[in-house]
Amino acid sequence: MRRLIAAVPMVLAAGPALAHVAPLEHNSFLAGATHPIFGADHVLAMVAVGLWAGMLGERAVWAVPAAFVGLMVLGFALALGGLALPLVEPAILASVVVLGLVVALGLRLPVAAGAALVGAFALFHGHAHGTEMWVAGALPYLAGFALATAALHGVGLLPGHALARAGRSAPRLAGGLVAAAGAAPARGV
Repeated sequence: MRRLIAAVPMVLAAGPALAHVAPLEHNSFLAGATHPIFGADHVLAMVAVGLWAGMLGERAVWAVPAAFVGLMVLGFALALGGLALPLVEPAILASVVVLGLVVALGLRLPVAAGAALVGAFALFHGHAHGTEMWVAGALPYLAGFALATAALHGVGLLPGHALARAGRSAPRLAGGLVAAAGAAPARGV
């Protein structure tokens, strides 16, 4: 109870997170490009996709991240079209935990199954981008977050490939850290 009482002044003194760039002050492309980068949940999921694709190798290197980006764009379009998806934020959080576990376990799925798994989560990430677009122009915003997402996948690809060659413990540690970050009760994302 003392912790709760001690936290009240901090909560009252806290300002808004300001996690995203305002399109009117900057531009729609920049607002889209920074959206996935300033959300730890998005960063962790995107890097985990790259890690896993790098670990799988071969066609998965391009197919798994491409499926994520493609279905994320579809989720964005669904949001713009007014189609609500249930439990968007919990699904995004689940994507961090599940994708972290997939990496931690070194799960080897056929490329199509891996693409389907990440694609299912991508719909929710894209929908969140669409509902949080504010006043940005749709196409520049879309281009920004799609490129930023692809870049975050790229951040995970090379280490994923290297981790796969390093042995079983390195990928387990990286994936475990991602999953733990997603499962932490005080995520702050």
